Amino acid sequence: MSSQDRDVLPKGLKPVNYNLKIYEIDTEALTFNGTVVIHYAVTAPTSAVYLNARDLTIKDATVATFSTKTESVIDVTSISYDKPTEVVTLELATPIGEAVSKVLVTVNYSGIIQTNMAGFYRSKYKEASSGKDTLMLSTQFEATDARRAFPCADEPNLKATFDLSIAVPETWTAISNMPIVSSQTPGSGKKSGEDGSNTKIVTFDTTPVMSTYLLAWATGDFEYIEAFTEKSYNGRKLPVRVYTTKGLSSQGQLALESAAKIVDYFSEIFDIDYALPKVDLLAVHEFSHGAMENWGLITYRTTAVLYDEETSDAAYKTRVVYVVAHELAHQWFGNLVTMDWWNELWLNEGFATYVGWLAVDHLYPDWQVFSRFITEALQGAFGLDSLRQSHPIEVPVKSALDIDQIFDSISYLKGASTIRMLSNQLGTQTFLKGVSNYLKKHAYGNAHTIDLWSSLSDVSGIDVDAAMKNWTGKIGFPVITVVVNKDTGDVTLQQDRFLRGGDVKPEENETVWWVPLSLSSGAEADATITSSSGTTLETKDLVLLGLANEVDFFLLNKNQTNVYRVNYSAEQLTNIASNIEKLSLNDRIGVVADAASLAIAGSGSTSGLLSLILALKKDTSFEVWSEILKRLGALRSVWFEQDEESQKGLAALTRDVLSYNLEQLGWEFAKDEGYRTGRLRTLIIGSSVKVGVESVISEAKTRFAKWKTGDKSAIHPSLRHAVFTAVLKYTTGSELTEAYDAIFQEVVKPSSVDSAEIALSSLGSVTDAALIDRGLNYILSDEVPSQDTHSIGGSLAANVVARWKSWEYLKANWDAIYKKFSTNMVVLDRLVRLMITNFASEKAYKEIETFYSDKNTHGFERSLGQALDTIKANTEWVERDGKEVKQWLVENKYI
Repeated sequence: MSSQDRDVLPKGLKPVNYNLKIYEIDTEALTFNGTVVIHYAVTAPTSAVYLNARDLTIKDATVATFSTKTESVIDVTSISYDKPTEVVTLELATPIGEAVSKVLVTVNYSGIIQTNMAGFYRSKYKEASSGKDTLMLSTQFEATDARRAFPCADEPNLKATFDLSIAVPETWTAISNMPIVSSQTPGSGKKSGEDGSNTKIVTFDTTPVMSTYLLAWATGDFEYIEAFTEKSYNGRKLPVRVYTTKGLSSQGQLALESAAKIVDYFSEIFDIDYALPKVDLLAVHEFSHGAMENWGLITYRTTAVLYDEETSDAAYKTRVVYVVAHELAHQWFGNLVTMDWWNELWLNEGFATYVGWLAVDHLYPDWQVFSRFITEALQGAFGLDSLRQSHPIEVPVKSALDIDQIFDSISYLKGASTIRMLSNQLGTQTFLKGVSNYLKKHAYGNAHTIDLWSSLSDVSGIDVDAAMKNWTGKIGFPVITVVVNKDTGDVTLQQDRFLRGGDVKPEENETVWWVPLSLSSGAEADATITSSSGTTLETKDLVLLGLANEVDFFLLNKNQTNVYRVNYSAEQLTNIASNIEKLSLNDRIGVVADAASLAIAGSGSTSGLLSLILALKKDTSFEVWSEILKRLGALRSVWFEQDEESQKGLAALTRDVLSYNLEQLGWEFAKDEGYRTGRLRTLIIGSSVKVGVESVISEAKTRFAKWKTGDKSAIHPSLRHAVFTAVLKYTTGSELTEAYDAIFQEVVKPSSVDSAEIALSSLGSVTDAALIDRGLNYILSDEVPSQDTHSIGGSLAANVVARWKSWEYLKANWDAIYKKFSTNMVVLDRLVRLMITNFASEKAYKEIETFYSDKNTHGFERSLGQALDTIKANTEWVERDGKEVKQWLVENKYI
């Protein structure tokens, strides 16, 4: 991509080192001052110095040049700022020529301590011991917010080293990417505290060569817990720390133990030792993302790094271990080797997602996380990539607002799914060897997708670029239609692009993907069809001679390792359903997911999906039920504007299929039961609440009454969401208001690290009109932190009773919502997407399209288009299959 296609700085000067000083931090006025000295190498003559800056005031700048024997100072004749491109120009009295060997640019400036979770920003929180309101400071620079903290060349391929010093209150801790080399009180030369000064200057060691977005610092009233790796690095075991604000560090134990093991694991499988002398993980109280991989100082939303065995929902256990693993993977893939430009963001995120799951599987093989990968990552990728408004894995990126929008399911989940497919096809060890070679070859530099493919080709002997080019360069993915010739037993496979709406146009159906084919006739004997094993489909269609005569039934895409959907005929699907107990866990998930998606697209039958779900009624796998209940939930949600009888019938069906596991599992968590059993119980009880299982609602109300009077043990931590939802959804009058107030106290004064998120998402389940309004008003209220507004906004929009009210609120308050959240477009994009995607009517489509037609949507226009695509497909689904579903429900006595 040429520089005309992206907002980049003019060429001429390449940064080598930044020496950055942050001082005069004022946490009341929310300001700070800074000085940065940038050492440049000259790559071409230039008459100006260009820097990225946002929300900074440049006070003055000086430029010094060095040639073989001469040092010169060049006057800066003017300082100008272009707001749209966020570029400061320092015009020079004398041009800098190529004979100059070194340029030092010194800039004194002032900045704003942000309150929007971007740049150098403030987080408010309540002290753990006193409940007193206080704050901490930290940074979030990815993608282009380093420029909010210091003037810089804020592009991923303009790597440099960084020296940082920061003046902080003497009682506070300061941390950054590298270890501290000194901590002194100003002017005394003494260590901090020796002369009673209330400020200290903390100086950190020089970082490796890295991109600006990976620089980080934080300061506050911190404490930490520490562990060490088993493996030695440069002759010593590596210190690993989890930092928190005072009183919370004990909840970092799971993350700490996991991180120490994962650093060793990645060092081993990549055959490259972790590069820095420390690993710090920091819990940040206000955080727009899940976590950020700053080299050596990884920052996290509190719920992504803190976990308490006694008080946390078990769902957060997997989350913490996975997010820790994902961010540590970036220390190699992203930090050591960085994509050249943001259009190849997937190189960072897709890879870290895949090996993050790999590390969790290594630590906890009994968790079956790659079965969860299928329900979450693979299906998440399919969900977005089945929309016309999706985008290729590699996508043109021009500006900062374009960058933010591609931190999505394509870059992360489709990227990870295609990498998993390739790893499976090459063999894991061969794949990791190629990755290791890639990382060694491009260490401390930048690389392109083709560089990774080249390294994998070298070790595998396969032309990986040819195989993967369409996967990364083209939008979408294929559906393989299976046609059996009953006379000959021949099986024809045909690949076409899959769209959720089923309306693929000829010009959209030209891509031919490289598709690995694996077939199974059931997991019991692990019977892979050897004659077809390893075959790849590299044309539009392929005939497998006599295959159907060899086995009673067969399944394509064994264990769901490849990225495509499979379209079986109604007869084939019936045959698979009758052999359902022979399928592997992963294949049971895949069959349900494919059947549901093809029903939505009109290529399959919704009634066929419902029959398949009935066949799985006695399945006891958490992951299968995750997929089933997600699909049944989608049906009930989409049918909410359909006739009331069908809605009731779908709820009755859900109650029926839940009954077996509900009876088997009960409410009590045994200490010796498996992790997945506990997760299944939580899922089954939570789903039973949603569809009104009376015995569950009664038990939930009983437990809530005890909890409200102070007996917190009455509700297991993993059942809080289910119990809160039951009370909020099925209580009326003053009792409901009292319950709502009690649950909202978990937001105001959380009793556990995850309780605010759990409470907010359950508050969205109310059906009372006044309380729906109250919940919506929290979106603009300071009572709910910006990082959490999506929890209640999204929950209300998912609630069929509150859905239209949520849309009316969004419209009526749009100007205020835009003003509040548009300074961090990640937050606005997420909120809008969650609040509009659930509709299933032409009325909603037209209203949303019309409303935003004259609004500034830059920064969330991609999500808006994807939401409209989803609404259109949902509308067509319910219109097409409404009568068929109702008939099925009648025939099966659910109506």
